[in-house]
Amino acid sequence: MKLFSCCKPMEGKIPLIIKWSGKEYEVYVSENDTVADLKREILYKTAVRPERQKLLNLKIKGKVSDEECRIATLKLKPNFKIMMMGSLEQDIEEAKTAPTGLPEVVNDFDIEDEEIAIENQEIYLNKVSKRVKDYEVKILNELRPDKKLLVLDIDYTLFDHRTTAQSGVELMRPYLHEFLTSAYADYDIVIWSATNMKWIIEKMKLLGVDRHPDYKIAFYLDSLAMISVHIPKYGIIDVKPLGVIWGKFEQFSSKNTIMFDDIRRNFIMNPKNGLRIRPFREAHINRCRDDELLRLSKYLKDLADHCSDFSTVNHKHWEKYKVKKRRHSRDDKGNKDRDRPDNSGGADES
Repeated sequence: MKLFSCCKPMEGKIPLIIKWSGKEYEVYVSENDTVADLKREILYKTAVRPERQKLLNLKIKGKVSDEECRIATLKLKPNFKIMMMGSLEQDIEEAKTAPTGLPEVVNDFDIEDEEIAIENQEIYLNKVSKRVKDYEVKILNELRPDKKLLVLDIDYTLFDHRTTAQSGVELMRPYLHEFLTSAYADYDIVIWSATNMKWIIEKMKLLGVDRHPDYKIAFYLDSLAMISVHIPKYGIIDVKPLGVIWGKFEQFSSKNTIMFDDIRRNFIMNPKNGLRIRPFREAHINRCRDDELLRLSKYLKDLADHCSDFSTVNHKHWEKYKVKKRRHSRDDKGNKDRDRPDNSGGADES
């Protein structure tokens, strides 16, 4: 009887998976329970208080469900994954004080472009061709003629996805919307994340990127668009080959495409078109002083206005980029004939 009664509380219960702070927690609720009951179960598992829990993809007809909503109304399937944001009380207190003596953590290999000449190897080009053929791109907003292409990572590039917080605004990289608005004037914008499409969509909703009135995202790419490559020193790694996009949309190429990612290895198939952005971590501490996107806005504008081939520029030194001045040539009569570059003020090209 005692053994049977131990299992009895699980009868009629729906198992759900709570994804929070890089971990997954299993909770059980009944159809008659409310969202408030669910949050109490989450409290027992994570110690995050209900008032600090934000359940991102728990919705009714597109609207965030309220506390008294019955689980039955949500029609959740067993093992449905719910993405949660929320801070522990001690984390909130600790976030107010900057830690000292911590080394900078960089999630990247010590890879130099010149050390890995893999971009033209046939085995990987065949993988890219297969992605071009098989991977389906869902266009969110029509591509515009004569625009450059900006490909953006999400985690640590647009927001700090590890730090706990009560809202996306707390984790969003400073000047994100201003940066995207500025870039949209010259670039079609693509989001490419090494995760699944479900979480990309949720993160873009969380940041308000999916519905902003001043810019539009052309489409999303997820981990299924990536390929695996082998590097003798590090083994097999997954990367983001821009050839997948170029193969599907002929208006884009190495001449007019740039990719931002906090992990350099993600663009080793296209090293001349990648810019390693400084990772945005510890949002509570750094959001008041991070101006990376603000400065990169100017760089993108300079490229769009003055560079005819992005692959000729060493993006590693983007902060030192100088616009080439132009001077006028004159005919024999002294009249202005045409513009031509002034090589004395060239860009930092590789």
